[in-house]
Amino acid sequence: MVELTSLHFVYLIMVIIVIITMALRRDTVLPCIIGLFVIGFTFSGKLVTTIQIMFNALSAAGSEFLGIIIVISLVVAMSKAMSETGIDALIAKPATKLMVNPDIAFFIMGFGMLIVSWFVWPSPAVALVGALFLPVAVKAGLPAIGAAIAMNLFGHGIALSSDWIIQGAPGITAKQAGLQDATMITYPGTPLYLIMAVVTVGLAYIKLRKDLKKNKNKYSKEALAYNEQETVTPSATAKIFAFLIPLVFILDVVAMLVLDLKGGDATALIGGTALVIMSVIALVEFKGDSLEKVTDFVRDGFMFGIKIFAPVIVIGAFFFLGSEGTAKAILGENATGLLTDIGLFLSQNTPLSATPVAFIQMLIGAITGLDGSGFSGLPLVGSLAQTFGTAIDGNIGVLGALGQLSAIWVGGGTIIPWGLIPVAAICGVEPMEMARRNFFPVVIGLIVTTIVAIFII
Repeated sequence: MVELTSLHFVYLIMVIIVIITMALRRDTVLPCIIGLFVIGFTFSGKLVTTIQIMFNALSAAGSEFLGIIIVISLVVAMSKAMSETGIDALIAKPATKLMVNPDIAFFIMGFGMLIVSWFVWPSPAVALVGALFLPVAVKAGLPAIGAAIAMNLFGHGIALSSDWIIQGAPGITAKQAGLQDATMITYPGTPLYLIMAVVTVGLAYIKLRKDLKKNKNKYSKEALAYNEQETVTPSATAKIFAFLIPLVFILDVVAMLVLDLKGGDATALIGGTALVIMSVIALVEFKGDSLEKVTDFVRDGFMFGIKIFAPVIVIGAFFFLGSEGTAKAILGENATGLLTDIGLFLSQNTPLSATPVAFIQMLIGAITGLDGSGFSGLPLVGSLAQTFGTAIDGNIGVLGALGQLSAIWVGGGTIIPWGLIPVAAICGVEPMEMARRNFFPVVIGLIVTTIVAIFII
């Protein structure tokens, strides 16, 4: 039988405070820092040791996230190089010829965002896809708000929550859930990703079609008034790169399948490929200025990566205390997994089943996403997946995928206005309007997905 100590209750109180802070739509970094201090002092009873524990927790979290930070920074650096040379415009050009009506434009915008986001993440993909596809899509009759919804749901929703290629999100969730690698989240979670995508996009598309019929004249005027944005004039060598770069990434995917590269190995292949492509583009396109250009691209990439993950490291440091492996690294060999202990205690004293566990996991994931950073909640939902999965003898990977999906669909920026600003800005629409239109499809999608998860846990 697991016995809870004062340390467990203090940790639980701090977790509740963090969740309440998220629910109030406030940043959670300070509460997590306070939580590290309180837990450290409760555990050690010494001020100096407590300060050391706080630093060790950040160091441990930084070590866990370092590989993910690097690969994201490198693919953003590569996208910067492509953007400055016009390669991105050439890669998108064939797809623009297919946008002949609003329906086709909606799904081309969506799937274009999905594919690019899988390789370079939604944030840089927004600028890339928006700048290239938006003018053509609007001219084809798709309103700017429709283009924004397509980009948002496919990119910040489907692509970011599944993260098949870079495996940043499932890598964090799997690590915290005590699983071997990211594939132990992505593979069991595939049915959930598909259900969420079909339900959410389907409902959003149906609502958009009704809006198009209702406001036909308004959107016709918008299409006539829209002028295509200027893009960088590509060089002759840029045309070669536009052919080679997609081919290289396709070969990467083939290599992953043939060589059975998973988790960190697959991520390393993508990151290394991005680094090589960025360097070659700089050498060929900028020649004598390539030394400075590579430095600029790398700096921009890592500034983006650190900006995204800086708060995640602090938040992760606090929630890593809930898992036994990382808790021992932070507090010492006598430490136990605090959340795991609490979950086992509940399982021994409270009847738990798949239904309440699934809905609790989904709701907590959604709450953690309210701060506008879908990644900040991943350490918590990963820990809870391990805790609940062990308690009910269920599939930890499915629970982890459900919590990850919920956290990112909400926090990644599909139904909260402060997370929709990048897409809204590039499409010239109001974030509140996007949030209003996305709310119903996303909430229904989460409920349906959770019901499906109950049957496969």
